[in-house]
Amino acid sequence: MMTNNPVICGFARSPFTPANKGSLAKVRPDDIAAAVIVGLLEKIGVDKSKIEDVIVGCAFPEAEQGFNLGRMVTFLADLPSQVSGVTVNRFCGSSMQAIHDAAGRIAMGAGDAFICGGVESMTRIPMSGFNPLPNPRLATEMPEVFTNMGLTAENLASLYEISREDQQSFAIESHNRAVSATTANNFSSSIIPIETESGIVSEDGCIRGNTNQETLNKLRPAFLTDGSVTAGTSSPLTDGAAFVFVCSESFAKENGLTPLARIKSIAVSGCSPEIMGIGPVEASRKALERAGLSLEEIDIVELNEAFAAQSLAVIEEMGLNPSIVNIDGGALALGHPLGASGARIVGRASEILARNGSRVALATMCIGGGQGIATILEKVD
Repeated sequence: MMTNNPVICGFARSPFTPANKGSLAKVRPDDIAAAVIVGLLEKIGVDKSKIEDVIVGCAFPEAEQGFNLGRMVTFLADLPSQVSGVTVNRFCGSSMQAIHDAAGRIAMGAGDAFICGGVESMTRIPMSGFNPLPNPRLATEMPEVFTNMGLTAENLASLYEISREDQQSFAIESHNRAVSATTANNFSSSIIPIETESGIVSEDGCIRGNTNQETLNKLRPAFLTDGSVTAGTSSPLTDGAAFVFVCSESFAKENGLTPLARIKSIAVSGCSPEIMGIGPVEASRKALERAGLSLEEIDIVELNEAFAAQSLAVIEEMGLNPSIVNIDGGALALGHPLGASGARIVGRASEILARNGSRVALATMCIGGGQGIATILEKVD
């Protein structure tokens, strides 16, 4: 058994399209996930029989996302029957958790090659699922555990005194960067076209190049009558899937694979549920400490933009340089299919490291219920 550092040797995702009205709304999530896995394996050309496990993250694994989704997609992707599959759930952090699980297993010698990622159809499975049944005692004694995600953003906007105008400026910049990245074909190599009844879908559908203060000013507050968070400063409901190929460094060498990045450290952390959006702060600090790095040594940050207010609070609390955060745009523009976003930002950070000469990247995100998750990546020489 080969045991050494975990590396990322490939990244692929579907187009991210708006829930309910987007081009993937009529496509089953398990079919989207399988198509991305097939595309990923075609890109890297690895022997499928050498894959230990397919680890699939999903925030609401029921209905078309149920039946142990991870195992189901191994069949849909036509993988050998000996390749197993498992589903993991850490809400929005699910697909990053899938990557962490593989990294830990590689480190302890429990496998050398994994497909890790996630999928979410927010069209076909609603937020909170079809039959949410919160624990009555918990709902009575700690109702903040079930705080609406939008209200958690409002709480941070109030706590950090983040104005509506600042939130809108952040959202506009996210869209502008995503437009520039699309124009520069920065996403084209990672997007796997998806076949639908209406044709091939090969482009993201959430990016709005004409976003400006005037149009955003017309939107009503989405969660509080006198609030500052609107649909325009919230990540859109999205359908999509994203996966990375995680393997040991020696497996990559022996199989002729070129690593995009090495996983240097990982971390998770909890926080108060009513301000769940601040979760990335402590998780990132733990990951930095485990990597033996300071914040000043980070060249690239991929911060999942659940809300503009949440992202701005994290940037302020951590003292991040905004110019290195989401340089190709973030979830406000690209979309946030819950179970897929963690793999998207890890994969994106890995590709940026491989393309622009940066040395170290941080990928981090908040999680409903009050958690954060973070991954430190380093360039492989």
